[in-house]
Order: sequence, then structure tokens, then C-alpha cells
Amino acid sequence: MLVRFFPFLAWFKSYTVQTLRNDGLAGLTVALVLIPQSMAYAQLAGLPPYYGLYAAFLPPMLAALFGSSRQLATGPVAVVSLMTAASLEPLATKGSPGYISYAIVLALMVGGFQFLLGILRLGLVVNFLSHPVVNGFTNAAAIIIATSQLSKMFGVSVDEATHHYETIIRVLKASYHYTHWPTFFMGAFAFTIMYGLKRLNPKIPNVLVAVVVTTVISWATGFEHNMSVEIHAIQDVQVQDNIQRFNNALADIEPLSKKRTELTKLLEQEKSHHNLINIEETLSDLKIINIQINLLKKEAGLQKETLRSYLFDGVKKSDTIYQFFPKGQQSNNVETDGRTWRLRVGNNPLKINSLTMMSGGQVVGTIPKGLPQFSMPELQLNIVLNLLPFAAIISLLGFMEAISIAKAMAAITGQRLDPNQELIGQGIANMLGAFGQSYPSSGSFSRSAVNLQSGAVTGLSSVFTSFAVVITLLCLTPLLYHLPQSVLAAVIMMAVIGLINISGFVHAWRAQRHDGIISIISFVCTLIFAPHLDKGIMVGVVLSLGVFLYKNMRPKVASLSRHDDETLKDALTHNLMECKYIDLISFEGTLFFANASYLEDKINERIQNNKTLNHIIIAANGINDMDASGEETLSLIVDRLRSARIDVSFCGINETVMTVLKRTHLYEKIGQDHFYPSMETAIYSVYETAHRDSKEKDCPLAVVCRLIRQEK
Repeated sequence: MLVRFFPFLAWFKSYTVQTLRNDGLAGLTVALVLIPQSMAYAQLAGLPPYYGLYAAFLPPMLAALFGSSRQLATGPVAVVSLMTAASLEPLATKGSPGYISYAIVLALMVGGFQFLLGILRLGLVVNFLSHPVVNGFTNAAAIIIATSQLSKMFGVSVDEATHHYETIIRVLKASYHYTHWPTFFMGAFAFTIMYGLKRLNPKIPNVLVAVVVTTVISWATGFEHNMSVEIHAIQDVQVQDNIQRFNNALADIEPLSKKRTELTKLLEQEKSHHNLINIEETLSDLKIINIQINLLKKEAGLQKETLRSYLFDGVKKSDTIYQFFPKGQQSNNVETDGRTWRLRVGNNPLKINSLTMMSGGQVVGTIPKGLPQFSMPELQLNIVLNLLPFAAIISLLGFMEAISIAKAMAAITGQRLDPNQELIGQGIANMLGAFGQSYPSSGSFSRSAVNLQSGAVTGLSSVFTSFAVVITLLCLTPLLYHLPQSVLAAVIMMAVIGLINISGFVHAWRAQRHDGIISIISFVCTLIFAPHLDKGIMVGVVLSLGVFLYKNMRPKVASLSRHDDETLKDALTHNLMECKYIDLISFEGTLFFANASYLEDKINERIQNNKTLNHIIIAANGINDMDASGEETLSLIVDRLRSARIDVSFCGINETVMTVLKRTHLYEKIGQDHFYPSMETAIYSVYETAHRDSKEKDCPLAVVCRLIRQEK
């Protein structure tokens, strides 16, 4: 009973010092990969990098303690991070306090959803995400993830557009206008190190080596080169005017937003009192305010784009005084510092007494020292309702990724997995992780592979991983200040290369053409709808369910005849001659309300097309179940056939269907002598009666009768 509630107790039944040593080494090795990866994935999720460390603190340990896999490494992963960003983007600005708060709430909801599914033993619900859909989505997500890092690789800043491909076009335009080459080369160098070491020796922690080397280079060369100046240091009236207009637009939005909030509350009150006139007036006021806010946002966006496009030359007047001129506008006799400067413009008003001028690359910056503050996530009903569909999708997608990895490792280790227990473990990891400022996490293929290759025997290795993250948060965060953002982008791009799987499309197409089509459509829709990734998944799920329903509503109904190898096969497919007096009909699938009439229609077609038909044998081997509608339809078919003087028999009925027939007394209505254990027996029994006064010279079913006579 204790092991059932605390699965980790089973680890210690035969635990040894050697096992402890293996788990400790494996846990530390995974931590060397996890620490830089987690910071990169947090950046992908739209969060400050150190929130990746928070997500790498509790979830790995909790998922291992309460899950069923002993080698699965949990923590931040690329696809879930991308889904987190897509879920929260409509609600708040990336990196803002509200955005961070919603990310933590999302982790709590994802964990709660997974935990509930595990407790209710509903792990099979993940099957709603078919492999073709997941393959299409994963390939598209890999491309989206990789291209989303281009702005950091090129060192440019752009606002995100409605669609991801529009954002990439903006990035390419900005890169053509200006690329910070040290940033690009730093990221490319990190990518080269990781790729080279991976080819040279996969056991070397290539991510850690790349991060350490580039961070040291960044520190030694002064890669980040920023300066805080007053607005008057910029020697251009037009630029100063753009700054003022940008600040004014944002300043005007704030009171309008407060007024909109007040009007929204007032509208709810008026609706509760059914004051139709006041409701119309309030709606009209809200519409006007929304128009004003949208116009101001458009103005702020235009000014922001203009300010980001300016490139400046810096002129040093003294040790503490710098002046900046738009590129090429300073006097010829003025000596510049040789750098190209830019103005840092975010989503908040610019401080005119403290503008940030940049001539270097962007680094991670200051990481708060110490463990995250433990607190209950703030729940707001409207936010929870908005996040609910995203939480469900992330829960299923994250769990599917985790259980697929766990199964792959279990095939190697021979361990027995419990999908429902794994759901419980992932759920607890996300729920309790949210109390430690974590965003949604899942199982990682790359880190799980490292864990297994490093000799991990039990989930205690993940506990050691969490302890390593704790030590980093407590003691080592200052060392990460100079880590270039482009290196984190390279880490992400390197990690998602393995997600691209073209062979998955080919395999799905070869298995079933419709599966290949669904996989391709899911891929294309995910790319088109990005960053709204849920739409791509939903299109795939709806198509999969549609195909499933269509196939079940129109199952295969075939007339069987004797093949040259003396087996019964589909007469139409194999172009076989059919008996004029006996039709042997096979039905494959569950006979239920959605397809019962289809069987009836197919039998009616055969009656209309064959006027000499005397007997129909329904081969029920493929009917695995039947509901009330199916039973009623069978009864009507029997009545119709017998009224047309065509007899009907059944063969190969399984126990489940036979139980239904006996409970409804259809068994007695059809007659005990009209049920046969096999198709051959049924044909032999009805052959002579059906062929009475027959003029058929060469009946394909006569072979069966001769064989059975010889056996007797």
C-alpha cells in the first residue's frame, strides 16, 4: 500500500552503494545539460531566463518520486515552452509581471489536469492525439521554435505580428537593415562547438562546454556594451521627437485602459439589472475607448519601429560625456568611437533621463540569487477560463511526449511502466512546481537519453539533478551574467533539430494515405496559424476524428467468393466469380447506430442487383460488438429478406454479439439452425437448398462442398 502511494520506496528494495554512485553521477551529468537548456527554454516561453532554473528545481525531483519511469528526466522542454508562449501571448506582454503570473497559473492548471486524469485512470485519453497529428505538429513546432530565435541570433528587435511568418519577415527585414555581427558569430560559434563535440564524443556535455566558453569570451571582450544617457545626448531633433511621441502614446493609453476597466465592471452591473438603455450607452462608450486605444497602440508601434531602425555614431566628448548622431550625420572632422549604437526600446515608456544606448550584444544579465519564493499562484476566474483549453492541450501533449520517451527507455531497461502513475507524477511535478514559480514542464528526450547513458538506475538521479540546480541558484548565478542571448538561441536551435522527422510523413502515408494527408495538413496549419498553435492541433484532431467516424459509419461490406488458393476473399477486389444464388457478406466493425443503416442499404443493393438470390450468409467474424440500433436493424433485415423469400444465416458470431441476440430474443426469431460456427460450414449447409433448380454450371462455392464431402 505504501509503494502504491509512494512509488519511490520501491527503489530501495535492493539499493546499493554502487547504485547510489551511478545515480549521483547521472544526476550531475543531466544537470550540466539542464541548467543552460532550462534558461534557453524559459526565454522561448517568453519568461526571464532564470525562470527556467525555477522550472528545473522541483519538477524533475517530484516527477521522478511519484512517476513510474526511473530514467525519465523532467523539466523545461521546447514544445511545451512554445505552447506556453502561444497560450499567454494574447493575455499579457512577454516578460511582464502579469505574464509571469499567468505562466505559473498555467503550470498549476496543467498539473491539475494531468493529476486528475491519472487518479481517474484515464491515461488512454491521450490517444485523441494521433501519431500523424503529433508528427505534423512536432515538425512544424520545430521550425517555429528554430525561426523564433533568428532575432536573437542576428541581434535585432522586432514586435511580434499576428502570424509567426509575418514576424519572421520583419526579422529578415531588420536583419537586412542591421545585423550585429559579433552576436551572430557568438551564436554560430556556440552552435559549432555543440555540433562538433556531439559528433566527436556524445558523452561530452557539449551544451555546457559551449556555454562556458562563450560566457568567458563575452566577459573577457566586453560583449555587452551599454551606456545610460539623457535624451539631450542624442543630437537629432527628429529622434527626440520620436521618443516623446512614443512616450505620449503609451501615457495616453494608461488612463483609457483604466476607464475601460471601469466601464466593463459597470456593464456587468447594468446587465444584472437589465437596464437596456444604460447597457447600450456603456457598450457605445466601450467601443469608442477601444478604437482610441487601438489608434494609440498603432501610433506607439510605428514610433517604436522607427526608433529601432535608427543607427547612431558615438562621439566621446569626455570621460563621462557622449554624444550620438544618426549614422552619417556627424561632421567629417569629428572622430567617432567606431561603434554602431542603437537605442533600446521595449514596451514601456522610455526614461528620458536614462536612455539605454547599445553597441554590443545582449546577455542574460542579472539573475536573482537564491531559491524562488514559495507562494500560492494567484487564481482569477476569467484568466483560468481563458487558459483552460490551452492547459488541456499542453497536458495531453506534454504527457504524450513524456510517456513516449519513458516507453522507449523501458524497452531498453525492461522496466514495467504505468501510464496513469506517470500522469500522476507529471501532475504533481507541475502543480507543486507552480508553488515554486515554475512554468509547465514535461519529459525531455535529450536529457532522458543522457540520464540513461550515464548509468541512472533509479529516479534518485533526478533528485541529484534538482540538488545541483539548487546549488546553482544559491551560489553560481553571478557566473551566468555574461552568457550571450544568442548562445541560448543556439542551444534551442540545436535541441530542436532532433524534432524534425520527415520520415514520419512518409511512414504515415505508406501506412494509410489519409493518415499521411492528416499529418501534412496538421503541419501546414500549425505553421500558418502560429503563434496560435492550438488551432493547428485542433484541425488535426478534428480531421482524425472525422476519418475515424467516417470509417466507422461506412465500414467495409464485401461479398466473398472462392479464390484460386481456395480461401474466401473479397470478390470485387480480386475480380472473382460470384455465386448467383448465395451471397456471403462480410461486415468489419462494430454494428452500432451510426452504421447499422449502411449495412441495410448494402444488403438492399444486393437484392436489387441479383434477382436470383436465394440465401444470404452474413459472416459476422468482424462484428466485435453491437448496440440496440444494430440489433434492431438486424431484425428488420431478417424480416425484409424473408418477406422477399430470401433466407438468411449467420456464421462466426462472437460471444458478445451472441449475448445481445439472446437477450433480445432475436436468436430465437432467426432460428438456432441458422447459426454456424464457420463460413465453410454455413456454405455447405445451405448450398443444396439455395441451388435447387439451379442452372448454374460452374459455381465457385461448389469447391467448398466437394472438399467437405471428401473430409466426411
